[in-house]
Amino acid sequence: MLWSLLKVLLFVAIIAALTFGASHLLSAGEGIRIIFGDTEFSIGLLQAVILSLLGLVGAWVLFKIVGLAVALFRFLNGDETAMSRYLDRSREKRGYEALADGILALTAGEGRLAINKSVRAEKFLNRPELTDLVIAQAAEMVGDSKRATEAWKRRLDDDRTRFVALRGLMRMKLAEGDTDTALKLAEHALAIRPRHGETQDVLLKLQADRGDWKGARRTLEAKQRSGNMPRDVYKRRDAVLALQEAKEVFAEGNSIEAREAAIAANRQSPDLIPAAVMAARGYLTTGDRKSASRVLRKAWEVSPHPDLAAAFAEIEPNETPAQRLKRFDTLLRLRPDDEQTRLLRAELNIAAEDFPAARRAMGDLAETHPTARSLAIMAAIERGEGADDAVVRGWLARALVSPRGPQWVCDNCGAIHAQWGPICDNCGAFDTLTWKEPPEGAGPSPTQAEMLPLIVRAPEPKSAPVAPVAEPEPEPVPESVTIAPDETPEPVVETPPLPVEPQEPQPASSSPFHTPRAVDLDAMRKAGG
Repeated sequence: MLWSLLKVLLFVAIIAALTFGASHLLSAGEGIRIIFGDTEFSIGLLQAVILSLLGLVGAWVLFKIVGLAVALFRFLNGDETAMSRYLDRSREKRGYEALADGILALTAGEGRLAINKSVRAEKFLNRPELTDLVIAQAAEMVGDSKRATEAWKRRLDDDRTRFVALRGLMRMKLAEGDTDTALKLAEHALAIRPRHGETQDVLLKLQADRGDWKGARRTLEAKQRSGNMPRDVYKRRDAVLALQEAKEVFAEGNSIEAREAAIAANRQSPDLIPAAVMAARGYLTTGDRKSASRVLRKAWEVSPHPDLAAAFAEIEPNETPAQRLKRFDTLLRLRPDDEQTRLLRAELNIAAEDFPAARRAMGDLAETHPTARSLAIMAAIERGEGADDAVVRGWLARALVSPRGPQWVCDNCGAIHAQWGPICDNCGAFDTLTWKEPPEGAGPSPTQAEMLPLIVRAPEPKSAPVAPVAEPEPEPVPESVTIAPDETPEPVVETPPLPVEPQEPQPASSSPFHTPRAVDLDAMRKAGG
């Protein structure tokens, strides 16, 4: 600043001197006489102008020489100068070019090249907050976990890169299987940026995997507050977590707290079948049958399910089949045309030994949507109505190789589960189990087709015609095994008789229906062997 002011003052002084000299020359007329010691110099007007111009050029050259000397002194002293700025710009240009090449190599999947370019960029730029990020990600790409960890840790001291470094370390720990450390890193990262959706998802999954349902509910609430989850999805998933929390509390022996948690979960998501079942059983422990019935009816209206029917049967465990059929009518009227309703009504009528009503309830369900359950029910109806054993076995044979019907299927990977759970055992996805028909061929038949010979014997091989022989005379063939040459043998079905014994009405069990011995499916399967 001072040097610039001096240059301005010097420029003004030179202009003033030139103006004064020009005016003096014009007034003198004869030129200028300069006496220096014993020597006298006479300068004309033209000579004065030329000398003035030469003086200006000389002053400018002298000024530049002095400036260069000062800049050289400052450069040697380490101060910022035009020369240092020029060299810095050159280094910076080469550094950013190397960094750009490193980022392009990282994007292209060339991890080693990205590391080399980033190391070169660091030499020119001295910007570790940029180069360390590329080095860490490239080292992860090539599997150099040590180098990646060191690069991420160097960024923990910088407030601008601490969150990114925590996420990088968390990702590495997850890849190594160190979920405990990954959980702590996720908590620290979320404390820095509470609204970061991906970190929320990782923390929620880690907490659910560890069974920390309370912590998972807090994380889920934070996710909903930050706007990363719709309100209806939040209520459903919070109900899932509350249900798991209730199960753990119940396992610890605190039935009262577990009951309250299950009821709260059911209020959050009335269509969550396991929550409705647990809430109903919680009400039953207090003798509140009305509330238990209300919870189950509400869930059945949304999604009929066999577990709901089983819990509804537990409300009156000592009723007769006829009484149960009458009480279940309030439940069945909610979704009269649903497949589960028709199957349940048929089972209840079978238990009450009203087989025509059971057949009417089934309608054409066994033909339009044959499942193991619907075909087994048809076998029981045929047995109850006194049909031939071969007819009964035909229904059972079809049941063995038919689909099982709706099951708990993961929407993410398609895995089939015997029971509902908050997390898929196959892919680890959260809240993805849905009660639905699995894809065709998704899983094997529960009994396998190899059991068919236990029910229906395979047909005997066809006998070839034999040329008549004169001697000896053929023995007469028994009538029961005579086979015409052009006839195909029919399958021989050996059916031991199954006695039907009249039974007095008995109290119903805790299942939705009570099967009399006359149509016992297990007995029919054993008879098939």
